Amino acid sequence: MSTEPAARDPGIEALHALLGDRLSTSAAVREHHGKDVSYHAAYPPEAVAFARSTEEVAEIVRLCAAHGKPVIPYGTGTSLEGHVAALRGGVCIDLSAMAEVLEVNTEDLDCRVQACVTRKQLNEYLRDTGLFFPIDPGADASLGGMAATRASGTNAVRYGTMRENVLGLTVVLADGRIIRTGGRARKSAAGYDLTRLFVGSEGTLGVITEVQLRLYGIPEATSAAVCAFDDLEGAVNTTILTIQSGIPVARIELLDELQMEACSRYSDLDYPAKPTLFFEFHGSTAGVREQAEQVGEIAAELGGGDFRWATRQEERSKLWQARHDAYYAALALRPGAQGWATDACVPISKLAECLLETRADIDASGLIAPIVGHVGDGNFHLVFLIDPDDAEEMARAKAVNDKMIMRTLALGGTCTGEHGIGYGKLGFLQAEHGEAVAVMRAVKQALDPGNIMNPGKIVSV
Repeated sequence: MSTEPAARDPGIEALHALLGDRLSTSAAVREHHGKDVSYHAAYPPEAVAFARSTEEVAEIVRLCAAHGKPVIPYGTGTSLEGHVAALRGGVCIDLSAMAEVLEVNTEDLDCRVQACVTRKQLNEYLRDTGLFFPIDPGADASLGGMAATRASGTNAVRYGTMRENVLGLTVVLADGRIIRTGGRARKSAAGYDLTRLFVGSEGTLGVITEVQLRLYGIPEATSAAVCAFDDLEGAVNTTILTIQSGIPVARIELLDELQMEACSRYSDLDYPAKPTLFFEFHGSTAGVREQAEQVGEIAAELGGGDFRWATRQEERSKLWQARHDAYYAALALRPGAQGWATDACVPISKLAECLLETRADIDASGLIAPIVGHVGDGNFHLVFLIDPDDAEEMARAKAVNDKMIMRTLALGGTCTGEHGIGYGKLGFLQAEHGEAVAVMRAVKQALDPGNIMNPGKIVSV
């Protein structure tokens, strides 16, 4: 790996002695590791360390602690709120070489993987076992990163988020200690639930190097359907009534008319530019048929058109790939613009109110911002297509985003359903959690008194 000569920094020199050419100070490598896929500005680290094992991560962290160097974990760089930005310099630990499936326990429906195994890689590995891992945030993210950001995705309405599906973790703490949380048992009453503490900690409490995950049996039957509506309200109310009726649908995704137009163009889909729901049903053949009939009746009553079915694997794959490519499809609506992706999540009963008022705010602002969402669990996303150098345009986008978040909080929701806080949403955490933020800060200071673990994210110290 090519490197450039570093200034005589004792910490960097100590890491170079440990890693050799697996420590890079190349400007291009540092720049790449200082930015995620969002519009947030890049903050490159001083060096990038390419680790190969948990023990090596621990040694890197010990050296960084000894020299007061911040530590920023890096998986695939697909985060959306500036999580990997080296706001205070330091060392980025790239975990891409730690991508091995360590064990699969088919009888107990669990597995253990290194942090940089991706969700697609794991499901390919599991292909012949009859099992799968359902959490799919869209990007082919690393499972360690998904745990660190408490990710979810299109299947969350049935299978939950990373919070429900991580059984245990291996974590390197700020002083280099290695701990293992949780285990393979499906429940435990032994001590503090440290697994849940580190799930969603965004690298601010430690570096996740291994993840123990819950697996599921591949359903006997799977069927997907697309239903267009004349207005956004009908699509949202169909979602609400489906969930309130207890129908165990696997996925419900909403795309407003602008997002549907973008996806049809980008992914070559033959669907009208109308507010649209994507459904997927899992279960027995009879169960899938019954679910589909029930949802079809609800949709018809609320202005939905006929279901268009995708039953073959290749048809379903194309449909869901189009949904996962929604961000890039949106960018194509305004070539040259950058995407400001933001999300919010409300109780399902408040979804129509929050979504419709947000759509009205976007329209009044004159901005281009398609809406897409995992609406089965009340989570929706906007992508503002903006020019970051246009201060007036950025101010309008900020005003719409701020209003949406404060409306969400007033309705009992959260400022982020799955993107996380990073540094992009740092200002909203206090509004949501109040005095509880001081408790979060106390936890951070107890586990990381030197404030070296991804500083400047989640809480200010």
